[in-house]
Amino acid sequence: MESTEKLTDTNAILAYLYETFPLCFIAEGETKPLKIGLFQDLAERLADDSKVSKTQLRIALRRYTSSWRYLKGVKAGAQRIDLDGNPCGELEQEHIDHAQATLKESQDRAKAKRAEKAAKSEGQAPKATKKPVKKNPPKRKPAAAPKAVNLTPAVLNELKPNQRVNVKLGKAPVKGVILDIKKQDVQVQLDSGLTVKVRVEHILL
Repeated sequence: MESTEKLTDTNAILAYLYETFPLCFIAEGETKPLKIGLFQDLAERLADDSKVSKTQLRIALRRYTSSWRYLKGVKAGAQRIDLDGNPCGELEQEHIDHAQATLKESQDRAKAKRAEKAAKSEGQAPKATKKPVKKNPPKRKPAAAPKAVNLTPAVLNELKPNQRVNVKLGKAPVKGVILDIKKQDVQVQLDSGLTVKVRVEHILL
């Protein structure tokens, strides 16, 4: 028992037409212009065929006749054919002009779409692919070397409270004010606000 399932995919219907009417519908290579009113013949011939509906046949036929392959075949000297491949008269110039104009319009549209797609994909390229232009950072002037200050170690009996002194902390001496002196220990408040207690040998004048 044959399947009565209808074909709904346009490509499947076209494949069915290539198989059923190979002298009319050409699957590959150059096609031939179809007879005017061929749809009516097709509908009548397939009236008892449950696989295809008239609506789907019309869509498939439109797809076939609007393809670039078909439009290229509509040219001077070409003969129209019926479902069995029999010639049905030459093309009129008006139909040739219309087919060539439709072909050019379709090709231009496809070309514009390709160009737009290419431009879009170029614009979406990851930024990492573009080499960043390295800007030369402004040259900073080297910091002026601190002026050398000749400091001498303090003598305990020369120190007194509220005296400005330098305390040897780390590499560079830090300025501060003496708060208190107890024997060899000197309490100094640094200019940073920190209070330290150091031995007299760490005090410089």
